[in-house]
Amino acid sequence: MSGELFRSVFRHHPAGVTVVTFDSPNGPVGFTATSVVSVSLEPPLLSFAIAQTSSSLDALSQADTALVHWLDAGQSHLATRFARSAGERFSDPRSWSPLPSGEPLLNGVSTWARCRLADRFAAGDHTIVIGLVVEANVNGAAENPLVYVDGRYHEVAPIIERSQLRSRRA
Repeated sequence: MSGELFRSVFRHHPAGVTVVTFDSPNGPVGFTATSVVSVSLEPPLLSFAIAQTSSSLDALSQADTALVHWLDAGQSHLATRFARSAGERFSDPRSWSPLPSGEPLLNGVSTWARCRLADRFAAGDHTIVIGLVVEANVNGAAENPLVYVDGRYHEVAPIIERSQLRSRRA
């Protein structure tokens, strides 16, 4: 299968948008990720993937912990910023603050998980990272999460049940 066909298949699969951040000896590092998935409830594990060509990979290979931030529909600017060049990601010091443990927390993000990075392994042109969730915050859970599908950011809207639709027409 060609890479283009494989990419086309996944363009039709909506993915939640997150930003992964962590501390490094050279300062904060972060990137946008749509590959975050729940792996296990006991113990609480999640995973994400990072391209082996990513400018963040070297720093991530040395990190012990990371924060995964789930973005709301109104935060597509964060997804765009963390998908750009590394120098722009933390350029506004008012947009984040370090947790007591050192990881950069993005201001205004209501849902995040702090993970101890338990394992990393190469898989094709990416590295898969397994994180043990050691702390989490859900403050006003995202009613309208940011999703990525068909090369663009979208918001989620509830499906109108047929019974509701019929009563609206009456």
